Amino acid sequence: MMYYAIAVFLVTYAFLISERFSKTTVALVGAGLVVMLPVIDSPDVFYSQDNGIDWDVIFLMLGMMMIVSILRHTGVFEYVAIWAVKRANGSPLRIMILLMLVMALASAVLPNVVSVLLIAPVTLLVCDRLEINPVPMLIAEVFASNIGGAATLVGDPPNIIIGARKGLSFNAFLVNMAPIVVIVLLALIAVSPLLFRGFSTVNPERIADVMALQEREAIRDRLLLIKCGVVLAAVFAGFVLSPAIHVAPSLVALLGAGVLILASRLETSDYLSHVEWDTLLFMVGLFVMVGALLKTGVIGIVGRLAANVTGGNALLATMLILGFSTVVSGVIDNVPYVATMTPIVSHLATTIPGQTHHNALWWSLALGGDLGGNLTAVGSTANIVMVGIALRSGNPISFWEFTRKGVLVTVLSTTLCALYLWLRYFVLT
Repeated sequence: MMYYAIAVFLVTYAFLISERFSKTTVALVGAGLVVMLPVIDSPDVFYSQDNGIDWDVIFLMLGMMMIVSILRHTGVFEYVAIWAVKRANGSPLRIMILLMLVMALASAVLPNVVSVLLIAPVTLLVCDRLEINPVPMLIAEVFASNIGGAATLVGDPPNIIIGARKGLSFNAFLVNMAPIVVIVLLALIAVSPLLFRGFSTVNPERIADVMALQEREAIRDRLLLIKCGVVLAAVFAGFVLSPAIHVAPSLVALLGAGVLILASRLETSDYLSHVEWDTLLFMVGLFVMVGALLKTGVIGIVGRLAANVTGGNALLATMLILGFSTVVSGVIDNVPYVATMTPIVSHLATTIPGQTHHNALWWSLALGGDLGGNLTAVGSTANIVMVGIALRSGNPISFWEFTRKGVLVTVLSTTLCALYLWLRYFVLT
């Protein structure tokens, strides 16, 4: 069964890379094959927390998509788009950097999928106003989202898993992860002009037209905007307090969506029309295939082999976990990967002396798992959501276009992370 799971995953991935067929269709066919062979069965698919569909992620995305659909009716996205253009004096590059900073900050305090769902519509409106291609800006923002989400316990799901397994607090993540996240983000901003060469060209007349607009006039329904603001504040508070109140973020998002649906009195089509159904179904298919790899022990075997190579050397173990996690998280969803690796890292830590070196292993896992998501278009949930939004807007992001830039960003961020881990936990301690 192990070989079946590997074969289906590799063939499916090859079809995804080829981009000859719909990615949703490919993922669902792959999921169907591992169920029919059968590598994985219905209880695993629907009910297993380890091998099945991550319903928390699916319903978190669904709830936030409905909230964003309702928020669209207020005109707030147009308001923010005009505001951003004015603050950047119409320069696409400065707008990109501004939105990257906003995205990174938002992803540090909210799940990065939520940040993408809120900020991507603004980006599309900005680019529409300026008549420029939104793809480079969307790619840059999702890079910033994955980087910013690594800074805190709540920013990226792998951090929550690691925090629960190791007993690491919000402050522990902030103190150990935020410094390198700031460094990597600044490096990304510095290389953006080279990474997205030619992007800054825009018609001066379009800039003048947007600069003449009054952003306040973009707000179409102030009462609904107030209602959305109250609900969003409550939802965001629920995300942050989720571990303390024992309510999953997915339920918080669905409750917020339900309240807004009742308060807005919109028609069903008004709040379901912008839900990314293709993206949700693609995620379902991907979860099933990765679950098959987990159930058959493929990921666990590879992880243990990597751990055995270290031979108790703390620095080698730290760097190996960082590199291995970066590569694997770039090709499969990082949530199941990190969930599989946590017991392996925990066991490995017992063979290495020194609490500081123990912690270095966990931070290397978190950095690799979070930042490795930038490697390919399917490396993180945020990437998949952003690609879905781009496709729906008529601006598809090619797998190879994303990956070409993603490889460069990932190599840069991994190099900086390796230096940071070495200096902080092995040289300066």
